[in-house]
Amino acid sequence: MRGEPVRKRVPAGVAACLLLLVTAAGCGDTGDSDASGGGSGGGTLTVFAAASLTETFTALGKEFEAAHPGVKVRFSFGASSTLAQQITQGAPADVFAAASPATMKTVADAGDAAGAPQVFTRNRLVIAVPKDDPGRVGAVRDLSRPGLKVVLCAEQVPCGAAAKKALDAAKVTLKPVSRERDVKAVLTKVRLGEADAGLVYRTDAKAAAPQVKGIEFPESAQAVNDYPIAEVAKAPRPALAKEFVALVLGPKGKAALTGAGFESP
Repeated sequence: MRGEPVRKRVPAGVAACLLLLVTAAGCGDTGDSDASGGGSGGGTLTVFAAASLTETFTALGKEFEAAHPGVKVRFSFGASSTLAQQITQGAPADVFAAASPATMKTVADAGDAAGAPQVFTRNRLVIAVPKDDPGRVGAVRDLSRPGLKVVLCAEQVPCGAAAKKALDAAKVTLKPVSRERDVKAVLTKVRLGEADAGLVYRTDAKAAAPQVKGIEFPESAQAVNDYPIAEVAKAPRPALAKEFVALVLGPKGKAALTGAGFESP
């Protein structure tokens, strides 16, 4: 009939191919079930962690990535107090591992911790000196010697608070030449010879050997820091966050921490 559109037949093979393409396109968004925070598909897991956890968590992150193809673990290491402030101000993070219960409490009190934080390890201070030990430091009382350049962490960060407790226990009073933002900054000053000594965590001195020597002192037992970990409330990747926390709390995490010089809680 005139005016009726001409209908062309599509070969059966072509029709089958078109159907396959349409079906594949319709299923394309199901591969990453954690895109909205639900599953444990590929993506980026963001972990905020105390600076003293840098080496251990970096190694655990690589292990986590190997066990979760397509997942990238991104770390933000720094002073626990600074990281806690960033989280409470809305910085996107999935996991927070702090170097003290006080800094974790800041996050928990703000309602930004999912569930109760769990202590996963402990750490204590040592006196860090350059490998050639120009200040001839042998004990904590030597830190008050006139002319000795000593660096400490800022008092508001966990390593600074621990240093104050340890020095008070040893009845040692000193005036540091500088106070640094975190334990890694203190270690760097010592390693570069810009300071004769500094108080750092045992694990940091061990990681910096042989450039830095760690000297144990008994008063450090009065200032042992507990390290808590928690999933962050409203984490972008909650399923991955749970799995990473499980790794840290599990046998592999404990072995890595002990090997680095941390203590069991």
